[in-house]
Amino acid sequence: MLTISKNLTFITLSRSSLLNLNHTPFNSTTKLPFPTKAFSFTPMASSSYNPEQARAPPALPLPVPPLSKASFLFTFKIGLCQLSVTNDKERNIVHARKAIEEAAEKGAKLVLLPEIWNSPYSNDCFPVYAEDIDAGGDASPSTAMLSEAARVLKITIVGGSIPERSGDKLYNACCVFGADGKLKAKHRKIHLFDIDIPGKITFIESKTLTAGQTPTIVDTDVGRIGIGICYDLRFQELAMIYAARGAHLLCYPGAFNMTTGPLHWELLQRARAADNQLYVATCSPARDTESGYVAWGHSTLVGPFGEVLATTEHEETIIIAEIDYSTVELRRTNLPLQKQRRGDLYQLVDVQRLNSK
Repeated sequence: MLTISKNLTFITLSRSSLLNLNHTPFNSTTKLPFPTKAFSFTPMASSSYNPEQARAPPALPLPVPPLSKASFLFTFKIGLCQLSVTNDKERNIVHARKAIEEAAEKGAKLVLLPEIWNSPYSNDCFPVYAEDIDAGGDASPSTAMLSEAARVLKITIVGGSIPERSGDKLYNACCVFGADGKLKAKHRKIHLFDIDIPGKITFIESKTLTAGQTPTIVDTDVGRIGIGICYDLRFQELAMIYAARGAHLLCYPGAFNMTTGPLHWELLQRARAADNQLYVATCSPARDTESGYVAWGHSTLVGPFGEVLATTEHEETIIIAEIDYSTVELRRTNLPLQKQRRGDLYQLVDVQRLNSK
């Protein structure tokens, strides 16, 4: 039995009325060929839902990128260096330097390297290839190269990641160098890659590595960048915190494998970008089927609408793509999610920011 509420109003339209409506420009003063009372609409009062309280502390406004202050433009080129990695650390460093130089020659103002680019991806190798980043110099030839390359080429480098030794602990660490060659930030992988998919892949990073304790967001010459490493990509809370801190771009050096890569690599990047309405860049090592850990490859740049702007297959290559920060504001105007959140129902707490107040 079909039950219809007596409060519903039904309207019958003649064919001529429909034709007239189809050819009538619609605006706030348009007279429709049927009573409009039944179609009255009251916009949702977003402010009554306290959207600003959905983030604690409240989200920061998107900063004006330094590059736009200088050139009145929001665009620049990013280089994603999908590198082959060998057992020869010295070769890996020289090879990465050449790739960075090539990306810069092609106009990249920001260069992103892969996860663990100076060493094979292996628990056995991490202690052997680890460097004392804080000591620098000869104690960390990989970061010394990154610093010099950034200074000489006058670019920003998000230096993928390398095994870091600090005291008696090992970390998976990403260093960001400014165009002056100075270390601007160091991110230690927060979420360690401990997985077991029977018959497919088992890897326990925590056997050798220690988890980082701090989200990392850094202001650079090419905007405010949030940093994650590989498995960090799976945790939307970290990306949401970065967005609430005013990030324009999230960079994830990563090495997804042949099991999770085909299913989740692009999916997660697009989700992080679309959910937070910002850019997401990833960089993987090139695939080596002879190595103990086989990377998926497919380094990618995703725009703030979740659209794939540039990607590749699994071979060694350098992707050069354009980032236009004006589209971040555009998409946030198209879909004003920040003003529509239900602070009366849920809240994301940025513990670090909250405790620093």
